[in-house]
Amino acid sequence: MHLPKAATAALATLVTAAAIAVAATTAATPAGAAAGTGTGYLRTSGNKIVDSTGATVRLTGINWFGMETDNRTFHGLWSSNPWKNQVDKMASLGYNTLRVPYSNDALKPGATATGINDYINPDLIGLPPLQILDKVIEYAGTKGMRVILDRHRPTAAGQSPLWYVSATPESTWINDWKALAQRYAGNTTVIGADLHNEPHAEGTNPNATGACWGCGDQARDWRLAAERAGNAVLSVNPNWLIFVEGVSCPSGGLSNVWDGDPSNDEDCGWWGGNLSKAGQFPVRLNVANRLVYSPHDYATSVYRQSWFDAPDYPANLPAIWDKYWGYLYRQNIAPIMLGEFGTTLAANVDRIWLQELMKYMGTGVNGMSFTYWSWNPNSGDTGGISNDDWTTINQAKQDILQPYLISPAGGATPTVTPTVNPPGQCVVTYRETNAWQGGFQGELTVRNTGSAAIPNWSATWTFPSGVTLGSGWNAVVTQSGTTWTAKGPDHARSLPAGGSATIGFTANGPTAQPTNPTCG
Repeated sequence: MHLPKAATAALATLVTAAAIAVAATTAATPAGAAAGTGTGYLRTSGNKIVDSTGATVRLTGINWFGMETDNRTFHGLWSSNPWKNQVDKMASLGYNTLRVPYSNDALKPGATATGINDYINPDLIGLPPLQILDKVIEYAGTKGMRVILDRHRPTAAGQSPLWYVSATPESTWINDWKALAQRYAGNTTVIGADLHNEPHAEGTNPNATGACWGCGDQARDWRLAAERAGNAVLSVNPNWLIFVEGVSCPSGGLSNVWDGDPSNDEDCGWWGGNLSKAGQFPVRLNVANRLVYSPHDYATSVYRQSWFDAPDYPANLPAIWDKYWGYLYRQNIAPIMLGEFGTTLAANVDRIWLQELMKYMGTGVNGMSFTYWSWNPNSGDTGGISNDDWTTINQAKQDILQPYLISPAGGATPTVTPTVNPPGQCVVTYRETNAWQGGFQGELTVRNTGSAAIPNWSATWTFPSGVTLGSGWNAVVTQSGTTWTAKGPDHARSLPAGGSATIGFTANGPTAQPTNPTCG
């Protein structure tokens, strides 16, 4: 996340109150996309991403940030919604890929993760950032999701125009990437490396000091640096995709509009969003079919670029996208994975931008891949798909993205213990999601298999004496003796035909299986 020609606004941490919501039903998979995120490792073929069988795969994902900040782990772990529930929600909405930003500070020996609600996420207590990442990757894989690692910042202090700073030299950047590539070698959930987030211009031309593309300066040419890092990664893990972002100004410097010299002026775009020189100066990797270009694009809630005020807006947008990055896809040079794009949707001009951008990237499995910014509601200039409670969803955004999402498929399903199905149109299943000394965490899913909605739905079950309720979410959960009851919240009392609700809870006492479940 960035401003195009200014310092990045600080992300405000919003510690939020608990809320409840009915889990969304699984998004429909578009025709031709039955493979979901595919089989095995991914590679490229022209402008397509394909799996190990050659089937086309479209990544339709989301960013979950925090590991690049002082917390050194995912944001929202402080909320009342357990981390696994958040991954469940992403998958159920149709996001098949998770882009995970990190800083090199999070990888240092002795790095600690902060901002975690230990009561809600007891399985994360005391874990360092990399082990939390391991758990998220493992669980995302069970949902059929893929993971892209994004080196977002060299330190937690902030983004940088170049891929290195004094505290994190290029050697550290490359060595850390090699270590991650080795750590996840053989794990097909992790598919690749987004080498550095949003390289951009700094200094005023002709005295540019920022990232350029094709200028030939080893210290500033992002294209050459991406080759060095990409080939180093592939030397230890040749199965990964290498995601390469653009720059903002190919010269690496900002235009001096006051010097009267037009040779110093150039057309600049978003940080990381300008790949206009990649056709002339392509990234050259030692392993074929591994390169994916990954630009960024934003709306006026981030910065009001000149094209938003053009008299022919929004008809001017496709030509702008073609110029900066779309030509690489349209000329079958390489795949595009739009790594970041987002908006608060506060202005109608932004709503139009998002609608037009999604249309531009295309529908179905043959469209361009993307990871939306962001899951987090605490992105200061875009907000998130999740609302401030980290549980409910910004439906206005989701409605625009939904037709373009391809649900994850083909992943292993977490073990589910079926319970006795009551008569009629209601089915209950249960699974234990975590356990620790003195307690456990579970999920009870209520599914309406009938053809009509269930008004004022509820579910009841029994736990042995000595098991007591800790907390509940996604429903109003209460306990009376050994009988537990969950009722639909005020805003979602009706369970639609074909719909489901996943009730989460923590319990104190010995691990137990529910008995005598009923719903209706």
